[in-house]
Amino acid sequence: MKVLLIGSGGREHALAWKLAQSPLLTKLWAAPGNPGISAHATLAALDPADHAAVLAFCAGEAIDLVVIGPEQPLVDGLGDALRAAGLLVFGPDRIPARLEGSKGFTKDLCAKHGIPTAGYVRVSDRAAAEEALGHFGLPVVLKADGLAAGKGVIIAETAEEARNGLELMFEGGFGTAGECVVIEEFMTGEEVSFFCLVDGETVLPFGSAQDHKRVGDGDTGPNTGGMGAYSPASIFTPELERRALDEIVRPTARALTEAGTPFSGILYAGLMLTPDGPKLVEYNVRFGDPECQVLMLRLESDLLGLMLAAARHELAHVAPPAFSDDAALVVVIAARGYPGTPAKGGPIAGLDAAGATIFQAGTALRDGALVASGGRVLGVTAAGASVAEAQRAAYAAVDALSFPDGFCRRDIGWREIARSGPAGL
Repeated sequence: MKVLLIGSGGREHALAWKLAQSPLLTKLWAAPGNPGISAHATLAALDPADHAAVLAFCAGEAIDLVVIGPEQPLVDGLGDALRAAGLLVFGPDRIPARLEGSKGFTKDLCAKHGIPTAGYVRVSDRAAAEEALGHFGLPVVLKADGLAAGKGVIIAETAEEARNGLELMFEGGFGTAGECVVIEEFMTGEEVSFFCLVDGETVLPFGSAQDHKRVGDGDTGPNTGGMGAYSPASIFTPELERRALDEIVRPTARALTEAGTPFSGILYAGLMLTPDGPKLVEYNVRFGDPECQVLMLRLESDLLGLMLAAARHELAHVAPPAFSDDAALVVVIAARGYPGTPAKGGPIAGLDAAGATIFQAGTALRDGALVASGGRVLGVTAAGASVAEAQRAAYAAVDALSFPDGFCRRDIGWREIARSGPAGL
């Protein structure tokens, strides 16, 4: 089977690494890919935004399945164009992809179908937004409605911070993503990432993780695309998983199918575990990054077989995904300056001798040498019998690398390790 993987980040490197292990695979292409992905796939110089070029490539190479990794091509309707040409696709069409592409779309769907989430108001001008703030307590959550690379969320502790946040959004601080803003009540609890394979009708759980969005140790500083993650999240008990499936994920899939726009692919529910049970924070319509890295390290099932079943609407006939009992943890090494303007061009060395599975994200080759080319550069990933053991292995590998321009958090997995107590150390 010939597969085309769309994307170039750490998530796509993890997917390529796992897809390459499938006995069903005859050839894997990646577009545009990165130097790490090139160890598992043939790179194709395609722009995912050029649907005609992607279609022509698929026809020329007789591609059997297209796996769309990032959110932007999904929101832009690449899945629609491929399916219209008769191709199998892992990833939703444009309308169901609005679950991630528009925070307001998701909140309205939740309100209509009784899906538990935070109270909200959706506003499209600053005056209405400032008036709406008076109906919320503090802290209050401000979200840019559109895609903002994981950075379009502000938790305002004071009224002044809320006003400044609205100004940032409506003045273009998050580009067109902030043209509409969702104001939400602040939910208390612990966040968890829950993944499910969906083919319109059938929903199969695909593991849990907990990520670390803030740039600094102790969850301080601005939000990022993710500085690390671990899996599984023990706080997400089987009972909480059952409630999340019955009260959140399945009703969402059912609502989209009933509307004639069924969801197909991986649905990632960011959940808040509140005193009243799990509530939806937001949806993503693709694997998380860096959560994908730890899920792929733990996955024992054939990823390509599962993706094919989802694309063919045959999930009801496959065994649920099987995962190792071991924990996995990934530490993201970012370039100096991230999440602002990252330093680019810094040399990277020592990957082969680091003693962990290292997924590349913002990397490039310059005169044959590996250098940084983006904000999040490497995902150093390790497994262990416990999260603490996986953490020790991951940081040992981090310390073995040479990347002078890089930095990382030193406390990935801290919540789970604190829960485990001395026994988990």
